[in-house]
Amino acid sequence: MNGKEAHVGVGLLVDNIDSMVRFYRDILGFQTQWSGGPFADFETASGELSLFMYSREEFVKAIGEDYVPPKGINQTFEIALWLPSFADVDSEYERLSKLGVRFPTGKPITYPFGVRNFYVADPEGNLLEIGSTNAM
Repeated sequence: MNGKEAHVGVGLLVDNIDSMVRFYRDILGFQTQWSGGPFADFETASGELSLFMYSREEFVKAIGEDYVPPKGINQTFEIALWLPSFADVDSEYERLSKLGVRFPTGKPITYPFGVRNFYVADPEGNLLEIGSTNAM
């Protein structure tokens, strides 16, 4: 396999797919054709199957293993959502603030290495970095 030619997808194993789909669709604005069931995929600029969800209950059946999900904020990975500009980061923070979203690190921060970002926790504690590398 040539990694430079591979398309990368992020799959979230979720406990409550209804709640998670509502958050990603209704709060974050990702489009989906999901109408129920243990699997949902979302349209992104990165292409087909770049973000999808699968019921944790169904997944552990498929692999024949037990799984104990992390409690609180999941510190094992993040999903980075890159916006066109720093101004877009600030606008998105303000929009999400009005919707009662959890911000584990608070307001947007600009780092010396050129990234402005903030973090959101989804309903199951997965971290989403919302940021930009473009000050203009």
